[in-house]
Amino acid sequence: MSYDKSDIQRRMDGAIESLHKEFGGLRTGRASVSLLDPVVVEVYGSRMPLNQLGTVSVPEPRMLSVQIWDAGNVKAAEKAIRDAGLGLNPMPEGSNIRIPIPDLNEERRAELTKVAGKYAEGARIAVRNVRKDGMDAVKKGEYPEDEEKRLYDEVQKLTDDAIKKVDQMLADKEKDIMTV
Repeated sequence: MSYDKSDIQRRMDGAIESLHKEFGGLRTGRASVSLLDPVVVEVYGSRMPLNQLGTVSVPEPRMLSVQIWDAGNVKAAEKAIRDAGLGLNPMPEGSNIRIPIPDLNEERRAELTKVAGKYAEGARIAVRNVRKDGMDAVKKGEYPEDEEKRLYDEVQKLTDDAIKKVDQMLADKEKDIMTV
């Protein structure tokens, strides 16, 4: 394994992108199509993401709408949304499912803030693991002492930048959760 700055950057960016997706699934009291990303529906003898069975849209700030392409899948989609643990109550209307987004109470906001914190800590751990791999690669590379120090500093700067992004994303998400 040799030192590759672009690989380290790509892997750290991957951890941040993963955090972005996890944050997208956290309900903040506002409608967002990514809110239904974790919903998986049992149809055609297999499990499929909801967004492969219909079109998810946001017709109003506090309402989601799912237009199911095959009307025979409406009941299964409704059940999957209800059972997904998102606290949502879908209302089918023909091949369309309307999903009002309820207000969050203070207790639920505090829970969501804790979950966001766990997601952020997971991203920080992933970034630190990439940092460790980068440092190990430099160590094994048998570089001159001054070049080795420069590469260690480079890896540390990439790490610091990535952790700073994670912390900023967490602060933004907490603010989003706590404000109505």
